[in-house]
Amino acid sequence: MASETLEEFYKDKFDWLPDNLQQNIGHFNVFRIEDCIGPNAKPVTYSRRSFYKISLMRGDNIIHYADKSIELSGTTLMFFSPHVPYTFEHMSDDRSGFFCIFTESFFAERFRGGLGELPMFAIGAKPVYALDDAQGEYVAGLFRKMIEEISSEYDFKYELIRNYVTELAYYALKTQPSENVYKHADAKSRITSVFTELLERQFPIETPAQRFALRSANDFAQRLSVHVNHLNRAIRETTGKTTTDHIAERLLSEAKSLLRHTDWNISEIGYCLGFEEATHFNNFFKKQTQLTPSSFRNV
Repeated sequence: MASETLEEFYKDKFDWLPDNLQQNIGHFNVFRIEDCIGPNAKPVTYSRRSFYKISLMRGDNIIHYADKSIELSGTTLMFFSPHVPYTFEHMSDDRSGFFCIFTESFFAERFRGGLGELPMFAIGAKPVYALDDAQGEYVAGLFRKMIEEISSEYDFKYELIRNYVTELAYYALKTQPSENVYKHADAKSRITSVFTELLERQFPIETPAQRFALRSANDFAQRLSVHVNHLNRAIRETTGKTTTDHIAERLLSEAKSLLRHTDWNISEIGYCLGFEEATHFNNFFKKQTQLTPSSFRNV
C-alpha cells in the first residue's frame, strides 16, 4: 500500500498541478467538497497520504481509519495524518463541506516537535469530532476564511491561514471525539486491518540505518497477541492471500522503490529490509521478479 503523494492527489482529483507545489515553505490548499464530487470523481482508496488533511463533512458516511470504522452522520470534523491509512464510504448523495491539505513543513516553525504534538495527529488518536449546528457553522466560517485568504494577494496570508488551521485544531479539542464506532463485520476483519496497519507503519524506509523489524507471520502474531495459525487463517479468509504473501509483496514494493530512487548499495538496501546477507536479498528479489536487484536497477 503506497502513500498517495500530493502530485497524485491533484492529478486524480483535478488533472492539474499547482505552480507552488514544490516550494520550500511547505504546501497548503483548501477546497469545497462540492467542487470535488460528481459523476467522474474517482473513489478514495484505502491508503496513507504523504500530507495532512482536515475535513468538515456533512452527510452520512463511514470512514475506515486504521483498524476502526466510524459512522458519520450530520456534521463531522476529521483530522488525518500521513501515518494512518483511511478511506470513506459515502452513504448518501447530499455531501457538502470543506477540506484542507498541507505538509508537515508548512507548520515547521509553529510546532517544535512537529504536528504530532497535537493530540488528533498522534499515533492511536481519535480523529473524528461530531459537531452540532452552531459548532459546524463556526468551523465552516474558518474554512471560508482560508478560501478567501488563499485567493488574496496579502503578503502574510499564509500566516493567517496557519492561525486558522491551529484554531481548528484547538477548537476541536474543546469537544469530545466521536465514540460511535462501527465495528468490523467480524474479528477476522479487524485482525487483518490491524495487521495491515502494523505492516504499513514500518514504511517508507528513509535512511540506511532504518530496519524493517516485523518480517514474519510469527512477529505479527506476537505483536497482536494471537496465535500465528489464527492470524494466518484470518488474513487468508479476508484477503485470499497468506500473511507471508502480504509481507513479501510489501517488501518487494519497498525494495523496488529503494533501488529506483536511492543510490544505496545492494547490501544496504537488503539490510534495511531485514536480510542479514546480500545473497539472501538477491535470492528473494530474483524469486519475485526473475531479475537480480542490480539488473532491476539498471533496466
